[in-house]
Amino acid sequence: MAEPVEAYDDLMNQDTPTQQQDQPSHPSVLLIIEPGSSPLTLHDGLRKLMEHVPYRNLIYEEAIPQDFSGTKWYTRFQSDPNLRLGQLVVTSQEVSFENERRFETMIRFNRPIEAFRGIGRLLGAIRDPLVFSGERHHLINFTEQAHFDTQGVMIDCSRNGVLKVKSVQQLLCYMAMMGLNMLQLYTEDTYEIEGEPLFGYMRGKYTSRELRRIDDYAYDLGIEVIPCIQTLGHLGQILQWPNYASLRDNSEVLLAGSESTYEFIEKMISAATGPFRSKRIHLGMDEAYGLGEGRYRQLFGYKEPTQIFVHHLQRVMEICSRYGLEPMIWSDMLFCLAAKNNSLQGYYDQGNNPATPELVESMPAGIDLIFWDYYHTGEDVYEQKLQQHRDLGCSQPWLACAAWTWSRFWTALPFTFQTIRASTMAAKNKDTGVKNAFITIWGDEGNECDIFSSLPGIYYYAQLGYCENDDVDLAILKQNFDAICGANFDDWVYASKIDDSPSGNPITPRTHFSANPSKWLLWEDPMLGFLSPQYVDEDMEAHYGQIADHLFTALKESSGATMQIDDRPPHYPLNKRLELPARVALVLSLKCHLRERCAAAYRSQDHGQLYDLATGRLTQLMEAVDDLWQYHRRLWLSMYKPFGWEVLELRYGGLRTRLATMRYQIINYLEKQRDGHKADEDYDDDCGSLAEFNVDLQCLFYGSKTNMLLDYNRVATPSRPG
Repeated sequence: MAEPVEAYDDLMNQDTPTQQQDQPSHPSVLLIIEPGSSPLTLHDGLRKLMEHVPYRNLIYEEAIPQDFSGTKWYTRFQSDPNLRLGQLVVTSQEVSFENERRFETMIRFNRPIEAFRGIGRLLGAIRDPLVFSGERHHLINFTEQAHFDTQGVMIDCSRNGVLKVKSVQQLLCYMAMMGLNMLQLYTEDTYEIEGEPLFGYMRGKYTSRELRRIDDYAYDLGIEVIPCIQTLGHLGQILQWPNYASLRDNSEVLLAGSESTYEFIEKMISAATGPFRSKRIHLGMDEAYGLGEGRYRQLFGYKEPTQIFVHHLQRVMEICSRYGLEPMIWSDMLFCLAAKNNSLQGYYDQGNNPATPELVESMPAGIDLIFWDYYHTGEDVYEQKLQQHRDLGCSQPWLACAAWTWSRFWTALPFTFQTIRASTMAAKNKDTGVKNAFITIWGDEGNECDIFSSLPGIYYYAQLGYCENDDVDLAILKQNFDAICGANFDDWVYASKIDDSPSGNPITPRTHFSANPSKWLLWEDPMLGFLSPQYVDEDMEAHYGQIADHLFTALKESSGATMQIDDRPPHYPLNKRLELPARVALVLSLKCHLRERCAAAYRSQDHGQLYDLATGRLTQLMEAVDDLWQYHRRLWLSMYKPFGWEVLELRYGGLRTRLATMRYQIINYLEKQRDGHKADEDYDDDCGSLAEFNVDLQCLFYGSKTNMLLDYNRVATPSRPG
């Protein structure tokens, strides 16, 4: 009987650090592929998985070491056209020969992606020591049915971080073993257009050759790569340059109605689709705020924005038709323009149905609409909005959920699980659901997050796509996550606590976002500490100290070394990525309340205490920030192209220099006090004082406490430039 996740207690809540369990000392097991046991269509994909499985326990028979004495599982594959689309059947048996008995498993599949998912399931089974006792028969004998024709992942490659090809390939292997069959790389300007050197200039854009390599790699794994671009809004990266001024309606939005615009869009579409096999294309068109209100109005006069949008869509659809493409767009502008409300409220208002007869008649045929909702934890909103998309004439809308990766250092997994469940349950509804869905991984506000921290959310999403109702077996989920990714699921969920507080931020039906205190606590000016009243009654030092201790312990359990096939498997090699949240937590355990302590010592004239803080805690904080910066740099450069890192490095540089100035000012003040220097108020001489510590801090966001989602510019200083 599967373990349900209705309460989410085991999935989300790690109130106290769990003790690491010793890895079971069962014999090493190999999943062996014999010659001729798999269709040719799987060969290249299987070789790719063999290179990436974390425990090196998937292998061709000829590669077995002669001295291997562990258990051998022989796996065969059968492409079965009699199975339904998306069906997977795995069976096992013990086979007797004249001189030996051996264990065999059979993977029957209709689509290659299910064959690779079967591998992921079996790799999880062999990590369970009880499977050898016969108590886990259901792990190696089961039938699954995909609920979607397309279930995939969209990765943001436009917010500074452009994934290296090798990083995309690693992600594709994870996806294949999870059973996800579609990838979109969100590229606003980060792809190459011939003859347009300023398109994606200094942004690490993909070359056509790199995109072909990604498409070829994905094809071998049964994964479709769909180009994902922007053809209206979100193009500020190119519109900032004078060369593209003629294409500008406003700073972010292309000039609709201009022939030059459509000539340029055709170049974009041709370049974006050229490297890929897929005939599908995602054209974007979301959040095109101010459409028709800038240069458009100067050139063409006022026109109702919905009419401008639909006419623009028709023109872009004509281009797609010439190229034989099947386009899709985000749907929000159709709702927001109708509501005359650019906020998310205009999109999600259940009473806002833009499907007037005039709009429905003007909508071009053949366009797929994508409803994106990352915020709601109840199914009813999704179901009603999907029906409104059908009212617009889109019989098969798509549904996009999200892993909460943006504006933070580590995925907010508890809230991610809640929103994914609501979205996917609505998507699976037999009466009102969808056939195509994907999970988005956004990098807004600098892409500080380790996007691989979304892997637990991605796998939970995949499991929901293959199980009935919400009956995800947590034991299988965690076991397979270890087998596919090489990480401890509970540790990765626990790392999300860097964006929690000691008293907790409970998720209720009214919760529509996940706070990011680790971000704003890190980048908040250390000398001013103007947000510290938000957590005045919380012991954030102990909170982050406990998190750091747990995560550094989990790090010690991991091993990055290459495993010897006949050795005992190492503990969770991918747990090494926990170093980012561990170092963030360590920094915050030193930084939280530091300004409060320094100000208290200064005001009470406790110069000894103030000196100890400056030379002790503050100096330790400076060292910890340096360690965090250097680790984050290594992580970034291993995952992404180097372009974009400068944005985050400028933030680290600002924090480091402000900490240095804070230490300098305190020591300078103490030296002057020692020398008997007193401030002369008549001459505005504050050399003998610390003016920042004289300010009584005020609570700026009353009632919010730490439950806030803030960006860098809001927290770096209370002052606005200019």
